[in-house]
Amino acid sequence: MKKFIPLLALFLLLYACQKDEKPNSDQKKDTAKEKNIQKDTISNLISGQDTSALQLAKKPSDLVPDGYEIQYDAEGDLNQDGLSDVALVIRKKEDTLAGRKMMILLRNTDKTYRTDKISDTVFPDEYNESGYKMHDPEDISIENGGLSINLYDIGPNGNQFSRFKYLNGDLLLTYIETYNMGAGSHSALYYEPLKGKLIHETVNTMEEEMPSKSKTIHLKKEKYLFEKTSPDDVVRKAYNAVHE
Repeated sequence: MKKFIPLLALFLLLYACQKDEKPNSDQKKDTAKEKNIQKDTISNLISGQDTSALQLAKKPSDLVPDGYEIQYDAEGDLNQDGLSDVALVIRKKEDTLAGRKMMILLRNTDKTYRTDKISDTVFPDEYNESGYKMHDPEDISIENGGLSINLYDIGPNGNQFSRFKYLNGDLLLTYIETYNMGAGSHSALYYEPLKGKLIHETVNTMEEEMPSKSKTIHLKKEKYLFEKTSPDDVVRKAYNAVHE
């Protein structure tokens, strides 16, 4: 009987150790679950939900949802807090003809990143229905607290340059410029939505001296949010105002 007691004590000790190991296993499951929740949350945000629920990430690429890849990126202090932020253009890996999206990642004081804005309208489709590139080259940049989207094309799409800045927490379109070369004339548009100021210039290339005309139009002041703005739509609206 005396020999049985130590064996029983040893058995109880081993059982207790095994029981203590279970929380570690559960902790691993919880960590994996948190990662899945983060990815699911980002995927939901791509569909237009609130960005405030996002988790933090040490690298910008960690905030890119599954199935997407980074096409363009730019770094700079966008919200003027002294920290370097990141803008990303992302596209689906398996469908390059699909619409592209832009993400604005603001940096925190602990060197992590958070997603602040997502737009599926601000950056145009890469290809048209015939499979030809709409603009080439394309680039984005962050300078002097502003986000620039620069699109070039010597064809019918023309050049388009958009500028966005943070104002009271909103990332707003502050300036858009276009330049098109058509048969017999060149046309340029300069628009400041927050001021309601629109300038339209044309150059008559049919005449030897190529005379130019400039027209200034004062429109209603507009606030175009980064998340909901299509620069193409803004340009179309501006040209409609020119021809009214």
